[in-house]
Amino acid sequence: MGKVTAAITGVNGYVPDYVLSNEELAKIVDTTDEWITTRTGIKERRIQKEGASSDMAVEAVNGLLAKMNLDPMEIDLVIVGTVTPDHPFPSTSNIICDKVGMKNAWGFDLIAACSGFIYALSTGAQFIETGKYKKVLVIGVDKMSSIIDYEDRTTCIIFGDGCGVVLLEPNEEGLGVQDFILRADGSGREFLIQPAGGSANPPTIETVENRLHYVKQEGKSVFKFAVTNMAEVSAEIMEKNNLTSDDVDWLVPHQANLRIIDATANRMGLPAEKVMINIEKYGNTTAGTLPLCLWDYEKQLKKGDTLILSAFGGGFTWGAVYLKWAYNA
Repeated sequence: MGKVTAAITGVNGYVPDYVLSNEELAKIVDTTDEWITTRTGIKERRIQKEGASSDMAVEAVNGLLAKMNLDPMEIDLVIVGTVTPDHPFPSTSNIICDKVGMKNAWGFDLIAACSGFIYALSTGAQFIETGKYKKVLVIGVDKMSSIIDYEDRTTCIIFGDGCGVVLLEPNEEGLGVQDFILRADGSGREFLIQPAGGSANPPTIETVENRLHYVKQEGKSVFKFAVTNMAEVSAEIMEKNNLTSDDVDWLVPHQANLRIIDATANRMGLPAEKVMINIEKYGNTTAGTLPLCLWDYEKQLKKGDTLILSAFGGGFTWGAVYLKWAYNA
């Protein structure tokens, strides 16, 4: 028997039907399609008009189980990366398990903002590698519209709603998660934060009136940190594993800003055709961006492909995952 690694054996996604275009946003705040497109690469984003984060996740998970011909009772563990849980407690993972019927699974939510999926993927891989768990779902889901101020041009143009999910299973062929590097720097919290709603600033009439339950961002600082750190950690994981640009088949970058994606690809020496991009369709779905990319590009992936997943998020959090794709679509 070879070393057990955690391989992605299936992927699925869900985005709401409602499309919020740049043109429609321009009727709400002082902006234009050209201004948004040139600065971010975003043309439209999906908005969930009704329901919670768990409802998007249920759609994605049920679709994956049907696709893989799996019974919900076969799932052992469910890890959810999200900053928009249904409630402070119980965890959204618990709610998803109940709604889907995954009665044998336990789970938890993991908060790392836009890095939520790679944090959750790295965590889920450890449970597989122990040999104790055989089927782990890793979900990235966010209903960002629930915490976005549509009077704030610095944030409302960027974010959308969506969910992606992957199934992790044991692999002895040398495929799956090979390595990861995760980083955090809490001193960056002031630049990208939801100020109220937690124990530091509980809900009051004043916090609501002052719009402190919405995302606040200091865009220039976040952009500077993101460009530097996302590019550097992606190059670092390549160097650590003796990978050249020729060895990497795909960069799967967090979809926050097209300029950040381009800077990361350039630092890694990768041409545009090796970079997954769907930011123009969905905007920044926070923890949902990376699995939604895998879902969109699944048919182009081949068994044995080398992927680098990279993200940067509020907190600050960032990191990269090196994995070998485990199946042909």
